[in-house]
Amino acid sequence: MSQRIVLQSIIGPGVIVLLAVFNFSGCFNHAPASDLPTMKMQIGQKQFELEIAKTQDARMTGLMRRDSMPADHGMIFVFRTVQEWSFYMKNTRIPLDIVFVDANGRIVSIQQMKPYDLTSISPPAPVKYAIELNQGAAAKAGAKVGDQLSIPEPAKEAKE
Repeated sequence: MSQRIVLQSIIGPGVIVLLAVFNFSGCFNHAPASDLPTMKMQIGQKQFELEIAKTQDARMTGLMRRDSMPADHGMIFVFRTVQEWSFYMKNTRIPLDIVFVDANGRIVSIQQMKPYDLTSISPPAPVKYAIELNQGAAAKAGAKVGDQLSIPEPAKEAKE
């Protein structure tokens, strides 16, 4: 007699289906970890591990379809040109802070974004970088408009 038949006769077919659902439920609705390069960066009084989005595809995807992000993580968007870039939360499930940073590393704006909100969020001045963190992380780190950030070398220039 096979193990399946023995198991069914012991605990019943309904429980088998339930176990299968629980066993495989973790395989769905969770985006895979990013394969983007990462770097450490000081923002306020905290150090964050930031994924570097410096290609058009990486910038377009951003943090979409992720269910969560560790408290000390985020993503830095690196642009080729300095301008007033706009962001929205299409397919983005987690609430975020967005820290807009000019070409000299100065924070020009910190705004909060709501999951799935298609409203465009733009900085009040042209920027070269945007950093997304979990909502509230910028304030917890003590980051504020006017702060000077040191942009690490891996995030200095966009690829495309």
